[in-house]
Amino acid sequence: MAKLLIVDDEVGIRELLSEILRDEGHDIQLAANAAEARAARNAGRPDMVLLDIWMPDTDGITLLKEWSANGQLTMPVVMMSGHGTIDTAVEATRIGAIDYLEKPIALQKLLSAVKRGLQRPVASGIPAPLTLAAFTRSAPLRELKRRIEQIADSSRVLLLRVGGGSLAELAARSLQTGGTPWLDLSAVVAPLDLTQLQASQGGLLFVGELGRLSRAQQKNLAFALERLERYELRLVVATERSHDMLLNDGWDETLLDRLFEVSLAPPSMADIRDDLPELAAQVLLHLVEANEVPLRRFSTAALNHMRTQPWSGGYGELRAAVRSLALATLDEEIGLSEVRRLLAPAGDSASCAISFDQPLREAREAFERMYFEHHLRLESGNMTRLAEKTGLERTHLYRKLKQLGLQAGRRHEEV
Repeated sequence: MAKLLIVDDEVGIRELLSEILRDEGHDIQLAANAAEARAARNAGRPDMVLLDIWMPDTDGITLLKEWSANGQLTMPVVMMSGHGTIDTAVEATRIGAIDYLEKPIALQKLLSAVKRGLQRPVASGIPAPLTLAAFTRSAPLRELKRRIEQIADSSRVLLLRVGGGSLAELAARSLQTGGTPWLDLSAVVAPLDLTQLQASQGGLLFVGELGRLSRAQQKNLAFALERLERYELRLVVATERSHDMLLNDGWDETLLDRLFEVSLAPPSMADIRDDLPELAAQVLLHLVEANEVPLRRFSTAALNHMRTQPWSGGYGELRAAVRSLALATLDEEIGLSEVRRLLAPAGDSASCAISFDQPLREAREAFERMYFEHHLRLESGNMTRLAEKTGLERTHLYRKLKQLGLQAGRRHEEV
């Protein structure tokens, strides 16, 4: 017996399809619109979905795109419409629908489509990374998606001019086509060679902050920039610094001129404060679908509290916080108290107080311990990103953590 979700705004069609498919022995869930469909998909994990295209809140094609973008298109979906077109059917199939049924739906066609869908292999593996396409209800994020796609039509290189609370990685992921390689050049310390570029062919190269690249990594960037066309690569880099600031730091002027040819200033986490609950909820859904965390959901109060946080560490900080909450929370619902407990050390000055009565050396050591504990938590123990964030060479970083009695996260070396 399979669990089927029927999504249609017409009660008569829902009841008719439900009756037919229940007689076939299936367990049926019903949804009258996209909002109900989202909730049912998140809670029930259906084996198959019959999805109407024309609905009052969000159309079925948009919902299908949303599920595909956030890694939730793990079940077969059959689209239904009473006035669709060939173009609509082609688009739905391109996004991931397995079939398209025209209303009124013939009994035999319905049963055949359901049978074919349930015979398909169950989707497995890691879902595609979360992208801007998942946030269909956020006007700033929809606009950002359109802007970067428009730029990508004419340029393989995009520089994101960011500040605190950067969304650079989420924006860059949105230019990575499904299943293609992703290479973070800030994590490549050794000289880059053609073998690495060939392995990344058709993919995306990324740098989260230009100002943190070493001289050797700057050479890697220049090497890759000259070969983007040859290996069908895209390059997205981000920086808080201006062209002149980087030039004063010793960067090659020709390289900077190339990087700054096409730039965009995306919104920060502060700019999309009202959309933070949706962003956090989608991040959690994606982590659940990737089997990185157990099945969890946020309470409304928890999401509202997350909206009030500064998130100066940007999208990476939010994702790390959501992952930590999902792993540590004992109940299925992540409540307000859990969020407050996790976020208090970073935002509550009273919890980070250092006694001024102790010697300078001990006070400095206490501060350094709290500083590295904070960033180890944000980066989930990833030493590559920790070295980048703190500006320390790896050898010096390991030595410093050992001096402070902190555990180096060697098992998290993957980027």
